[in-house]
Amino acid sequence: MSYLAPSEFVSKMVDAGESKIYMSTRDTVIRAYMAGAILALAAVFAVSIAIATESHFVGSLCFPVGFSMLYLMGFDLLTGVFVLTPLAWLDKRPGVTWKQILRNWGWVFLGNFAGALTVAAMMSFIFTYGYNADGGAIATKVAGIGEARTLGYAKYGMDGWITIFIRGMLCNWMVSMGVVGAMISTTVSGKVIAMWMPIFLFFFMGFEHSVVNMFLFPFGLIMGGNFSIADYFIWNEIPTALGNLVGGLAFTGLTLYTTHMRTKAKRTL
Repeated sequence: MSYLAPSEFVSKMVDAGESKIYMSTRDTVIRAYMAGAILALAAVFAVSIAIATESHFVGSLCFPVGFSMLYLMGFDLLTGVFVLTPLAWLDKRPGVTWKQILRNWGWVFLGNFAGALTVAAMMSFIFTYGYNADGGAIATKVAGIGEARTLGYAKYGMDGWITIFIRGMLCNWMVSMGVVGAMISTTVSGKVIAMWMPIFLFFFMGFEHSVVNMFLFPFGLIMGGNFSIADYFIWNEIPTALGNLVGGLAFTGLTLYTTHMRTKAKRTL
């Protein structure tokens, strides 16, 4: 069958988490770098379409193309390993420790950031013709996004910080559903459809994704956004990443593992 039952794909989730923990540093960084770069391209693609069509809906509908490509290629996002790797520890896989999990998260973070920064540099050069022009509508749009999603939160103080944390939680609830979606089907079309739905939802709703933001905010700064690197980390990247961790693990990883792996239906005779 082309569809896997929950008890089957949850086992695949645990296996995937274990394999990522034991992956070499080289492979971890390469796969994370490519994931960050592809997702960054998808972000600028979606923003470009939204501007051209004057429709945030259409831009959001197109964004999941990047997520689908990177997961079909076996690349890794920080938001995905946040969910999968702890399951290997929870399942008591031999030798899996929190030190190894944190090591994996660290290398994936660095790889994602490097990939996103590479695309930010390339796209900023393209849009400004080597920094000889103003970058046009997309530069103005992304600079505005950067200001709204840093200083816009900062003006509300702790309430703003909590707001972005919750948006990060909701984001990775959906994104991790996309990660799982890639496992529930054995066909390419089935995988893409299952991934597309939750990714479209998160982007349209304006939830906060730590890896997408690794592109948007550096790109926004290069394009003249009126916020600082400190604003970006304190009022976006840090609370977003923490929210991504909590939301993905609590709402997707632990719930699926608990009900489909730890608590299985008993056969009655």
